[in-house]
Amino acid sequence: MLYGWWGKMMVVDLSKGSIDKEEIDEKVLKKYIGGRGLGAYLFVQHTRDPNVDPLSEKNPIILTVGPLTATPSPTAGRANMTSRSPLSLTIMDSNIGGTFGALMKMAGYDAVVITGKSPEPVYLYFDDERVEILPARDLWGKGNEEVTKILKERHGKRASVLSIGRAGENLVRISAVMNNGERAFGRGGAGAIWGSKKLKAIVTNGGKQRPLIHSPEDFKYFRYEANKLIVTHPVTSKVFNPLGTIGIIRMINAFQILGTRNFQDNHFEGAEKISGETLQRTYLVRKDACWGCPIMCGRISKIDGKEGAGPEFETTWALGSNLGIDDLKTVTLANFLANDLGIDTISLGSVVAFAMEATEKGVFDFGIRFGEADKILEFIESIGLRRGFGDILAEGVKRASEKVGGKEFAMHVKGLEIPAYDPRGTQGMGLVYATSNRGACHLRGGLSVTFEVYGVPRRIDRLEVLGKGTHVARSQDAGAVIDSLIVCRFATMATSLHHWVRLYNAVTGESITASELQRIGERIYNLERMINLKLGFTGKDDTLPQRFLKEAKKIADKGEFVVDLDTMLKEYYEYRKWNENGIPTKEKLKELDLEVDIPWL
Repeated sequence: MLYGWWGKMMVVDLSKGSIDKEEIDEKVLKKYIGGRGLGAYLFVQHTRDPNVDPLSEKNPIILTVGPLTATPSPTAGRANMTSRSPLSLTIMDSNIGGTFGALMKMAGYDAVVITGKSPEPVYLYFDDERVEILPARDLWGKGNEEVTKILKERHGKRASVLSIGRAGENLVRISAVMNNGERAFGRGGAGAIWGSKKLKAIVTNGGKQRPLIHSPEDFKYFRYEANKLIVTHPVTSKVFNPLGTIGIIRMINAFQILGTRNFQDNHFEGAEKISGETLQRTYLVRKDACWGCPIMCGRISKIDGKEGAGPEFETTWALGSNLGIDDLKTVTLANFLANDLGIDTISLGSVVAFAMEATEKGVFDFGIRFGEADKILEFIESIGLRRGFGDILAEGVKRASEKVGGKEFAMHVKGLEIPAYDPRGTQGMGLVYATSNRGACHLRGGLSVTFEVYGVPRRIDRLEVLGKGTHVARSQDAGAVIDSLIVCRFATMATSLHHWVRLYNAVTGESITASELQRIGERIYNLERMINLKLGFTGKDDTLPQRFLKEAKKIADKGEFVVDLDTMLKEYYEYRKWNENGIPTKEKLKELDLEVDIPWL
């Protein structure tokens, strides 16, 4: 008997219109946990050769949950999506909050795999009793807000809706998939993958079943222990709960790591005007939370009668300081628009900032400059609809710079745009960006910035480079575990793998240690690396924009800094037992029992 997992997978072929149910081997579940780890494994098994066109029928959409999903574990309502990114061309994993993960698990599935391409717009509906591919011609061309409303009226208020907006339909490479119009499979162009398959939405009402828990009394205690830490921690309880993630804007700015005007600056003079405190006294309506989350970091805001989710920290940076805009009303309305169109706000802010800098430097005239808040909404819409110059920017900053020039200030790694934190003032984050398997990502370092900036669970010198290779690798592996269980990264600010392995053991009946769980994370990270190597990426791609490597920035009274990437990268490769070209050795693959799962070796 399985505890925590169902051992069940739904396989949908949109070309054939077929739906099958398959078993997932218990050994696979224990080897890769679920979520991100299971997604990477299934991606390999369903492609055999991962070098598929991301917008073709051969590129699978793989939705996965984990053994803790839909249990009372804190923050255990998330889901993961794995595919090949049309933006970066790397393996893409993205995870989402909201309610979908919990309801998918309660419908009786650990994974949903979707292949093929429908000739007409469709959506997928499932619960614990039925699965249907339904026509969506009436939904095509509509925004996420309207689609969510229609599908909830059709399938019930409890239903959880994943959908794409017009950006996904238009194959915008920075488009997202939204949950109930609010939460996002944001990074990597997930929306374009759905759009290429004419898949407008997935809806589930879940079911009455919950995953079995092996040791209920142990689980109850360990859940209480983790929950108590989360609701009393200074960051989660005194910043994220009362102010939302936007509550860290002023602190990040004070540390001089808030990317400003496309990272030409690292401090924004208008940060106070777009802070969590300002949102709280102006447009905030109420707090919001994902399924099973005690943190409640979400915000619901209202402007001129229009209500919507956000803005969160990364969005406020991307559409605020990164664009030289200090008007919170504009930032919030831009967020509402991006959510409805279905666009990743991090990548959106990056391509708009690129356009602004290109215009100001005379590289290419996009007709918009830093600080021009009055132009931003129309400009965002042009990207989502691929209208005018928006068609160039809809391709992402890497491709845009290759077309019009300005590669030297195209802020990306492996084609994925850089998030908020300027790594010149947080060296470990520079290594995180450079080595993330999905391209520039602050989260794929296990939220390494929490050590360097927040000082949790312990503070390390953010400007030191020695030891960062080891630290980042271990943080990445631990992060892969968290994304596979699958719970929220914010919960790990107050907890460690020691807390999560207790919950994992209590739910599944396993008896592994935190070190063994960490080793599973290392296996997952190395599998993703091997996929990227097969896709043509090499150690040369583990780099950063020249701005971070050559343009020094003053950090308080500490001096001026660039990212010392070479020093950290050498230590990182050595710790991981990868060769000087960033390739895992045969010994490492054997040690991690990966050889059997990689068919091209």
